[in-house]
Amino acid sequence: MSAELAAEALAWIEGDPDPATRAELEALSGDELAERFAAPLSFGTAGLRGPVRGGPSGMNVAVVTRTTWALGEWLKAKCLGGGTVVVGRDARRGSEAFFAAATEVLTAQGFAVVALPEPGPTPWVSFATKALGAVAGVQITASHNPPADNGYKVYLDGGAQLVSPADAEIEGLIAAAPAAKDVDRSPVPADPRATEVVAAYLDRVSSLRPAPGVPLRIALTPMHGVGGKVAVEALRRSGFDDVHVVEQQFAPDGEFPTVAFPNPEEPGASDLLLALAERVDADLAVALDPDADRCALGARFPDGWRMLTGDESGSLLGAHLLDAPLDGAPSDPLVATTIVSSELLGAIAESRGARYARTLTGFKNLVRAGDGLVFAYEEALGLCVDPSTVRDKDGISAAVVAAGYAAALKAQGSGLPDALDALYRRHGVYLSSQYALRVDDVTRIAAIMAALRADPPVEVANTAVGCEDLLTARPATDALVFRGDGVRVTVRPSGTEPKAKFYLEVIEPVTVDSDTSGAEARARQRLTAVTETVRKWAAFG
Repeated sequence: MSAELAAEALAWIEGDPDPATRAELEALSGDELAERFAAPLSFGTAGLRGPVRGGPSGMNVAVVTRTTWALGEWLKAKCLGGGTVVVGRDARRGSEAFFAAATEVLTAQGFAVVALPEPGPTPWVSFATKALGAVAGVQITASHNPPADNGYKVYLDGGAQLVSPADAEIEGLIAAAPAAKDVDRSPVPADPRATEVVAAYLDRVSSLRPAPGVPLRIALTPMHGVGGKVAVEALRRSGFDDVHVVEQQFAPDGEFPTVAFPNPEEPGASDLLLALAERVDADLAVALDPDADRCALGARFPDGWRMLTGDESGSLLGAHLLDAPLDGAPSDPLVATTIVSSELLGAIAESRGARYARTLTGFKNLVRAGDGLVFAYEEALGLCVDPSTVRDKDGISAAVVAAGYAAALKAQGSGLPDALDALYRRHGVYLSSQYALRVDDVTRIAAIMAALRADPPVEVANTAVGCEDLLTARPATDALVFRGDGVRVTVRPSGTEPKAKFYLEVIEPVTVDSDTSGAEARARQRLTAVTETVRKWAAFG
């Protein structure tokens, strides 16, 4: 490694307050050490996310300390010094130490720190930031990332994720931060608001959609995360006390021993849940991701149990909340989803006289879609059913609302599959899917995007398509949209993982006696052909 990089590494090691990561870095070879210092973690989706390891390219006490110092300095520069900051954490590797560093640095900077009392769901922090009028919130979490990762998620006043230019400004302050060992830390005084606001969250979620008096059996997994006890209690207090849990996945465990990836989107991740649902004859299956901000729903279809896609769940709950609004909902409601999600919600909104918006990906954009927002979702299992109190996705409140909907349907002798079929009969069959290419070398993703821009395909599965480059849109984002008659493909790099993501949708009208089976079969055949096309695109790079 160069003399300059060697000096940087030596200075970092000397300034690292954690003896474990100091020793880890000192034991690395030159090439290994150079890789750790090649590029620091950068603010992506609302903060930092990366592997737990020493050096500026990993999540560790030194990085969290300097990041927190920068956040505090940024808040003080905005005349928010001395305000309340909420801090929470999940149960991943390093979360306890990172939580301690964040809370103690903010306390030393003069903020009133509300340290949430135990590892808990990310929605706690969004809710508490808004409910307490806090100037910021921090959650230590890597959400559904692999076990080796952790992260640092930032909310601003109002409980929404930070957006540009705040991220770049904080990143600039991180670069100028002192060595971590030179950052002051102070003990965090006990604050009764920490337990009070957690109780207030549970009160709010439990009031959203009380059970309509029809017995409903629910199978649930928190996927080794921190949402299990909270979800069961929220459901119980809402009137749903027949809840069966996947015991192997119920206790928080940052190693996630029963799943390859702790993400309900991943193939096989919900197998234990679906087996439980079948075994106990459940009416609804619910899978939370490890920090409980995402929610996947499962139901028994004619051919057996399966998990709904994020687009199916989003369309169903969006229609439900327009048809049966929560108490206090505005008279001119707005629903929103993102540029990579299904367009079915737009048809649903139009048919009900509601407003509809499409935003760039991420809930930092969705919750800012406009006034009167009553529901927002993204296809990656993010559901925001109560944006007036949690300005982010929330798997626990979504589970409560979904249970209320499933019970109401059961009282009518139907279920979620029947409700989905009704949407298809009215609007046509919208089928969506995703193909994700995980890479070891992230430059391959840029190469794929460059190749598609240089020579954009003109057809997808024998359907002529045009190409829209969203780098030229306002606001701009690194994505390409290929659209033709009843087909849409959106391509973008993932914001949180080393993946190129391809979002696919086909639309097939229902024309014969409102029978959706034929239209679904045609749509699935067409979606298979579209998937084969994008697999070839993925080889461009």
